[in-house]
Amino acid sequence: MFEYAVAVGSDRLAERLFGASCKALGRVPARRLGGVLTELDSDLARRVLSRAEVLLTGWDTPQLPASVLRHAPRLRQVIHAGGSAAGLFPDGAPGIELADMGETNAIPVAEYTLAMVLLANKDAMRAVNLYRERRAHIDREHEFELSGNYERTVGIVSASRTGRALIELLRSFPSLRPLVHDPYLSAREASALGVEVASLSDVMRRSDVVTLHAPVLPETIGLIDAEMLALMRDGSTLINTARGAIVDHAALERELYTGRISAVLDVTEPEPLPADAPLYELPNVVLTPHIAGSMGSELRRMGNNVVAELCRYAQGAGRSGPAPAMDG
Repeated sequence: MFEYAVAVGSDRLAERLFGASCKALGRVPARRLGGVLTELDSDLARRVLSRAEVLLTGWDTPQLPASVLRHAPRLRQVIHAGGSAAGLFPDGAPGIELADMGETNAIPVAEYTLAMVLLANKDAMRAVNLYRERRAHIDREHEFELSGNYERTVGIVSASRTGRALIELLRSFPSLRPLVHDPYLSAREASALGVEVASLSDVMRRSDVVTLHAPVLPETIGLIDAEMLALMRDGSTLINTARGAIVDHAALERELYTGRISAVLDVTEPEPLPADAPLYELPNVVLTPHIAGSMGSELRRMGNNVVAELCRYAQGAGRSGPAPAMDG
């Protein structure tokens, strides 16, 4: 029997991920060390880390630099309830296997995005504002003659795990055509996904909705700049559930002020925006507080899949792709 520890940002998050609702954890042949480590430079944390073979981490877990890892000589695996565990290790993770729940977290992000795509094409944002303003019969055939989800193009920037999850969901909507920009997507992969590949400028120009799913890299910071935004069709919508830094926010704000396009922003730069930011007031902008990823009941799926990975470690099978869900 091996020993493991839990290090996440708060006791509340740890309870949602690995608490009483995560019944599968009780079936793991392992011993949990202590309580929840919310910081890693205390005497208690050092004592726990000195014995832990596996560390379960999540959002807001403190980083694990070399100065911390020297107190964890037995640590062999980190299982991260989040998109990527690599960011936890500023000095690298020699000899430590990393597993993450990026594919698990992609599910709710893709679901959120699909919902916003459908609502954007129906022009629901403008309909809500118009109905609130007039409080009377709305002639939808007159006011919304160009709206709807029939024969629409959905531009997807990056065939990341979330981008691919969205593509899979779009299979149920044959009247929505996915158009993908990803410089790392091969023709064979695109064919298997059933998508058309295009340049970024073509995606921006041809799409009714453009949704961003790229990681933050030096080459993606400010990727959606004034030039790219100017290519978007009148009446089209930009959705960002990735990271705010991918978009030039000053350029986006200028474009949104004109009312020519709309935006659904679950992430911004900075995050949150200042209280007096104009985007809060613009009628063609939907701002949500970073809710696309796993939250509420969805955290149970994340916790169960972390436990599935922990079971795989216990069985000595190692990491072999996405962890299967465990009910209970």
